[in-house]
Amino acid sequence: MKKAIVSIGIYCMAIWGANAQSRLPTLKSSDEKTETIVGLRSLKLDEVNFVTAYYTQTGNHSAVTGGIGTEALWDAANSLDLKLSFLDRQSRSNNVTVDASFDYYSSASSDMIDSRSLSSASMTDLHFYPSVSWSRKDEKNHSTFGIGLAYSTEWDYKSYGGNINYSKTSKDNNTEFNLKAGAFFDTWMAILPYELRPADYPSGAEGDQSGIAYKQRNSYNVGLGVSRVFTKRFQAMVMVEPSFQEGLLSTPFHRVYFTDNTLKVEKLPGQRAKLPMSVRASYFMGDKIIIKAMYRYYMDTWGMTAHTINLETPIKITSFISLTPHYRFNTQTAVKYFAAKNAHTLSETYYTSDFDISDFNSGFWGAGLRIAPPGGILGNKWWNSLEIRYGHYNRTNGMISHILSLTTKIK
Repeated sequence: MKKAIVSIGIYCMAIWGANAQSRLPTLKSSDEKTETIVGLRSLKLDEVNFVTAYYTQTGNHSAVTGGIGTEALWDAANSLDLKLSFLDRQSRSNNVTVDASFDYYSSASSDMIDSRSLSSASMTDLHFYPSVSWSRKDEKNHSTFGIGLAYSTEWDYKSYGGNINYSKTSKDNNTEFNLKAGAFFDTWMAILPYELRPADYPSGAEGDQSGIAYKQRNSYNVGLGVSRVFTKRFQAMVMVEPSFQEGLLSTPFHRVYFTDNTLKVEKLPGQRAKLPMSVRASYFMGDKIIIKAMYRYYMDTWGMTAHTINLETPIKITSFISLTPHYRFNTQTAVKYFAAKNAHTLSETYYTSDFDISDFNSGFWGAGLRIAPPGGILGNKWWNSLEIRYGHYNRTNGMISHILSLTTKIK
């Protein structure tokens, strides 16, 4: 289930964060020429990207079993995206990206929702999440406008979402302002642990869903950013990304054990506001090394604060081979509703034993090797590049994960 693959999301954040930094320094210094696009071209396929990855994790603090129990999980993920472009009648560049991704995974902890069953609702699951986006760049006005739509589905969950974005660059192309906003509307099947189901309440497994409750969760986010090329070697960006959630924010199949051993399902407030703020910077050390750094501060209305530092250093070994070591450190405080197993009291209004929102330090490190020969991979000019990445993640509360991914580009 979606909750069980939080760590995969953390990995994706690391990779996307790194990619975001690679997108950050796209501004051109004032003495570089700006390409003038002329003529009307038909729609064309610019590139195809394929990513496949395998993820595995271990730990002993599953929220499904009240904060103690296996967190073992494996996930096989694949993603394919197509990037197309065309010019409109005003010679503006239009870009369309169509993406289809899916995860097939098994979560030992989620399978403990009903330990009596050999095949419960989450013994294995398939997560499918396609998306499509469009953007239009107006060179005359130094602006870009875009929209996107997304859909996601699992056994117990469906989500519809959309976003809109706008950016404006200065006349010298050295400063850029970004604005984005998004909304996601989720529907959850309220699956309960077997001990806490009312009489005749369905399990949620196949063939036993009639009469089960469905809950809503809505998420809204806004992002404001300003980036600046200070010199030919140094560029930086500041981002503020507030968000707000409402609806069912707890997970109905998470167990909580109280001091007197009373058992209940997790209960959390129906609203949560988050405020992440970050600074990103890139420094070009000659033609072979780029130092990319990011600092992020996070706070929310549940009492959690966090600090994150990320470093990534692409090193060009030859003209077409590069090595990219990366490291991310995170430290966070617990939400005020968290306590370990048998530590909550019955007088509390909200309670959880989910160690994902407890206090811990974590590290994520690894490296990527990218090959992009001028004549193409194995002499095929259309096969642009190939990259393999490995990442290791560990927390001070004992959770450990590994991920291996392979990315290839055709253009």
